[in-house]
Amino acid sequence: MSLNIHSAPEHELEPEYGLPEKLPEGEQIVWQGSPDLKVLLLQVFRFKALLLYFGLLLGYQVFTGFSDGESATAVFFSGVRVAAFSGLGLGLIALLGYLIASTTVYTITNKRVVMRIGIVLNMTFNFPLKMIESADCGVEKKGFGDIYLKLNQDTKIAIFHLWPHARPGQWAAPQPALRCIRDCAAVSQLLVQAWAQENNTSAKVVQTPDSSVATHHLRYSEIEAA
Repeated sequence: MSLNIHSAPEHELEPEYGLPEKLPEGEQIVWQGSPDLKVLLLQVFRFKALLLYFGLLLGYQVFTGFSDGESATAVFFSGVRVAAFSGLGLGLIALLGYLIASTTVYTITNKRVVMRIGIVLNMTFNFPLKMIESADCGVEKKGFGDIYLKLNQDTKIAIFHLWPHARPGQWAAPQPALRCIRDCAAVSQLLVQAWAQENNTSAKVVQTPDSSVATHHLRYSEIEAA
């Protein structure tokens, strides 16, 4: 039996899954997906780094306890207390990641990119393909990655409306992002094709060696008008 974390009662009344309304005639879904929970925790919330931090904190607590001459029982209960608070913190972060992954739906149609995001209050962002100037795709070894959308200058969105669905480090001019998606390279190709068709032009995927955007990405692709 498989668990679908994206099925929730509050979304049962959606006219179409992940969309605020039924698609108009002539528009069709090219791709639809959500962030991968494991990758989201590792890349966005740096879960491994947090585990290491709390592990070092626990080790330091035990070390200083014995160094100060405390009894083994006192050191044990002190360590249990640190471990309990650490586990609580990690559990809350994992819960936040789960809620983000389970309530987020990214949709690419032949006309636009739609992002349904938000935990308590769902928000839907519609980005017509004609509004998108370019897109960067960062792909990891296992095929997961992010797609960052560079919008035209007339479109402004506050970073706190998007986070964590925004390009890291872009605070002044936030870029909407499809975070931690599976088969990122293939999805970017679909986006390129839809973008080129909608804008009635040719487009290509360009490999660039730039690693300044996000250090965990290995390669980058950009939509460019030929």
